[in-house]
Amino acid sequence: MSVLLLPLVKTLALVLDIYTKIVIVEIVIYWLLHFNIISVKNTYAEKFVEILKKLTEPVYQKIRSKIKPFGGFDASPFILLLILYFFGQVLNKLGEALL
Repeated sequence: MSVLLLPLVKTLALVLDIYTKIVIVEIVIYWLLHFNIISVKNTYAEKFVEILKKLTEPVYQKIRSKIKPFGGFDASPFILLLILYFFGQVLNKLGEALL
């Protein structure tokens, strides 16, 4: 049984890791845009931001429906990072247990 489960757990852990990196890049890009280090008028930056938003915004909306932004601060990316970290740790421990 672990022959089938271990690759599945490892693949899910990899997907979570990739998505975590996408969220981190999206946070960094947001701050770079906010402080005018990069410009949205750049077509490549605009397309990159659009792709990142399509990947992250649906999850952020679900978090925002439960926890509203407070004081002009949207904590949904950071809450998502905590959730991803938690599930990543669970999958890693499950993978270790299957070995």
